[in-house]
Amino acid sequence: MNSKKKIFYISQTIVLLFVLILSLCLNYFLYYSFGFIKENMLFVTLFSVCFALFVYFLLAKSLLEPLFKSDDNLEKTIKETLHELNIPVSTIELNVKMLEKNIENEKNIKRLKRIKQASSNLLSLYENMEYSIKKEIDKIENQDFDLKECVLLSLEKFDDIKKDILVTMEVEKLHIYTDYHGFCIVLDNLFSNAIKYNNNEKKIDVVCKNNILSIFNTGISIEGNNVKKVFDQYYQEDEHSNGFGLGLNIVKEFCDNNKILVSIKAHQEGTIVYLDLSKLHKN
Repeated sequence: MNSKKKIFYISQTIVLLFVLILSLCLNYFLYYSFGFIKENMLFVTLFSVCFALFVYFLLAKSLLEPLFKSDDNLEKTIKETLHELNIPVSTIELNVKMLEKNIENEKNIKRLKRIKQASSNLLSLYENMEYSIKKEIDKIENQDFDLKECVLLSLEKFDDIKKDILVTMEVEKLHIYTDYHGFCIVLDNLFSNAIKYNNNEKKIDVVCKNNILSIFNTGISIEGNNVKKVFDQYYQEDEHSNGFGLGLNIVKEFCDNNKILVSIKAHQEGTIVYLDLSKLHKN
């Protein structure tokens, strides 16, 4: 437990004990003054409760204000730092594009591609961090966007690692209204798993019909008893695989918060993930 949490719990405990003792003393004084009779009980109780709430509010506000102020300062610092991080990343990308036009040496072109990819990864990390912070301290605005374009952009991120995996796509034209960046993170995690756990067949099928998006990948099928566990935090079907077991938990959390019914079914040749987008459909 960090020091801020300790201060919070200790201060709240002290305030509650103080208010409790004070309200009991007030109760005793009022009953002593007016007499302990049935007609006075409701009046005394209500007055004591209101007095206790008022005192608690005043004390809690004065004790917790420094904690809230430090959080506000931290929030401001993080936002300013994120803004400043975006500038050098954008500068790198701009200069790489300019260099690509003038360099013909194959080795240098490959080096530039690696720099471009690293810059793109850094920008993606920046966007994810910015999104996570906004989700906690600000309200994320929903957007209207085309599902197919979102799927293509997500798949494009894995061009370097999907290699000879055959990706087929049959996605109907569908506009959905939800948190765009969060939905992209969901697709990124699902495609990452589909690529990581693929086998020698090396095939991924992306289909969207009747507002149901399905992602199938060939590979070792999930055991029947484990299908319900795959969304648990830190759970991994293969304990020897790389990762932390967070991807599907992130997917489930987003889907639960955004009216998307998500399910996974074990298939004889692999695994299928279903996303029911019916409630996000926008004509």
